[in-house]
Amino acid sequence: MKEILLTIDGREVKTREGKTILEVARGMGIKIPTLCYHEKLESYGACRICTVEIETHGRKNFVAACLYPVEEKLTVRTKSEKVIKIRKMLLELMLAYAPEAKVLQDLAQEYEVKEAHFKKDPSFCILCGLCVRYCAEVEKKNAIGFAGRGEQREVIFIPQVASKECPSCKRCFPLCSTEALQANFVLTQALMFPAPSSESKSEE
Repeated sequence: MKEILLTIDGREVKTREGKTILEVARGMGIKIPTLCYHEKLESYGACRICTVEIETHGRKNFVAACLYPVEEKLTVRTKSEKVIKIRKMLLELMLAYAPEAKVLQDLAQEYEVKEAHFKKDPSFCILCGLCVRYCAEVEKKNAIGFAGRGEQREVIFIPQVASKECPSCKRCFPLCSTEALQANFVLTQALMFPAPSSESKSEE
């Protein structure tokens, strides 16, 4: 892979082709927030909180840093006024779904988001997909998946697989930034393994 030159936040950097903006920026010590990124997984670009402003061939655009590959003479701005505005809006939306998530509260404080202007019924899941992807790509179990579309989209455990694999694994649990996954599992487990009723006990 050939070496290329680009600029991030006014600093020139040489790197090799094939890397993403996020990888190069982090290598320079530049912080870009992420919620759906994990170094062991294929980049997904679901949360978009890593949005940055780029300029190439005289054109400006906004892209997900975890997905966009670096290129020769690319200019990247990770903290422009428009980038901050986009991140604030995304945080407001995610807080509407998971208002008690500490990682979102910390980011909201950092970006001075004081209140959410979006009104949603909290699902406590921001659909980052980390659990689904980790289970499929790393554990190779496929015990978790997505169901539904749009606002009805949700993460579900596949009962036939999850009942066998999840109780002894749970390695995806620490990846969940809102703890919705743990609550989902407890509910699914209760439905898959219902406690014996008092009637069935008396019959015995």
